[in-house]
Amino acid sequence: MDQLISYCLISTLFFLLLLLKLKTNSKPSLRLPPGPWTLPILGSIHHLIGSLPFRVLRDLSQQHGGLMFLQLGEQPTVVISSPELAREIMKVHDATFATRNPTITVKILTYYGKDVAFTPYGDYWRQVRKICILELLSLKRVQSFRSIREEETVNLIELISSLSGDGKLINLSDKIFSTINDMSFRAVVGNKCKNQDIFLRELQKAFDLASGFNLVDLFPSSYLVSLMSGAAREATRCHRELDQLLDAMIEEHRNRKGGADEVEDLLGVLLRLYDEDPEQLARNMDAVKAVIFDAFAASSETTAAVVDWAMFELMRSPLVMKKVQSEIRQLLQGQANITDLDLVKLNFLHLVIKETLRLHPPFPLLLPRECRETCCIFGYDIPQGATVIVNAWAIGRDPKYWKDAEEFKPERFIDGSSDADFKGMNFEFIPFGAGHRICPGMSFGLANIEIVLANLLYHFDWELPAGVHPKELDTVESYGLSARKKADLILRAIPHVTTSK
Repeated sequence: MDQLISYCLISTLFFLLLLLKLKTNSKPSLRLPPGPWTLPILGSIHHLIGSLPFRVLRDLSQQHGGLMFLQLGEQPTVVISSPELAREIMKVHDATFATRNPTITVKILTYYGKDVAFTPYGDYWRQVRKICILELLSLKRVQSFRSIREEETVNLIELISSLSGDGKLINLSDKIFSTINDMSFRAVVGNKCKNQDIFLRELQKAFDLASGFNLVDLFPSSYLVSLMSGAAREATRCHRELDQLLDAMIEEHRNRKGGADEVEDLLGVLLRLYDEDPEQLARNMDAVKAVIFDAFAASSETTAAVVDWAMFELMRSPLVMKKVQSEIRQLLQGQANITDLDLVKLNFLHLVIKETLRLHPPFPLLLPRECRETCCIFGYDIPQGATVIVNAWAIGRDPKYWKDAEEFKPERFIDGSSDADFKGMNFEFIPFGAGHRICPGMSFGLANIEIVLANLLYHFDWELPAGVHPKELDTVESYGLSARKKADLILRAIPHVTTSK
């Protein structure tokens, strides 16, 4: 958390911020939501020390309620931890909370608001989102990448088969991320890149930096903090590296001679639109790079993490593993590989994915929103300019809405326990958000998740290392914007021999 503990010890040096606090206190008082106790200058920051933010915020909400106020440094912050309140923010008052106010580090990483995910609500956001929905992430476009998904999945199965001899252990997490990343690069820029590993390394650093809890993000007006904080410097370095790599990808793409029947990749679409009418992308090539940055971020790290979590949960739930494998193998018996066209038949597999998303949403704290004007929610005032965080992780585990909320039970979606879907209408289940800022790449990511997971379960039986009990598997998440597993999943793959029907 950007040396947060060290900075807390010298917080008394930030005397200039007292003036800001006094100025704030001079404004007309608002009826703010309840929240934990605060310290001078730091506000509520100290409550976030020592654990992952989405877990800490869930624990605090159990004490103070689903609508909770925290003063994180200079930034007034409201945390939403219940479906009823999420509905108020993302449906009833959606327009009031549809904008974003990117932090300093996020601004640096996203070309100062030229991407889709973090750009403020307005004409530019409407234009680039329209491009995403109609051109980049339409159902037709996602279907056009079918051959890429199928080819890369075959490569994965062949690789695991070659490594599975003599009972060798396999780092399955590594193989999943590598495959999803290859799918992503081919769909986004047309092929795998020579500097792909460097790009992905920097992309992971960008995810870590974009958490929003760096001190420079919480004290944006403090020159002293900006000098002491390494986050802004690291974000600048990371952005510079990514920008150079994106420039190289664009140059290579423009010089490439594609065949008439070649699938148009996402970068090709953006360059075509830019060449036809630069106004569509603000007459700025940085906008093209910012949108491509978003495409990589959404289609690689978060997508692979869902597959990884699904396999993790299945290894901890042998009966569920047996049930989903039986469905796949009975319906598709004798097939060499599972294709996109087969996936629609696999109903229980879809429930496994839904349950994985409930427990492990791609972004546990949905990307933060900003209150555009002071608004009253359930009798409390949300001040203009406040950051609003929706804790999708906590909502998905709320025992008020989910029986055995901490248990992995895909059957809950067919036994009457829940009929919730994740398309943004059921606010107890919002892994992709809802309202104006719902994730536009949902179908793109799900297509990759489904085909990789289905083939892993169809072609192999899976065993834990000798002496490891399923419930002993490490459940700890990593720190950052997303929450991938901290420990890799190490398993033994046993090829399953299929027979013809």
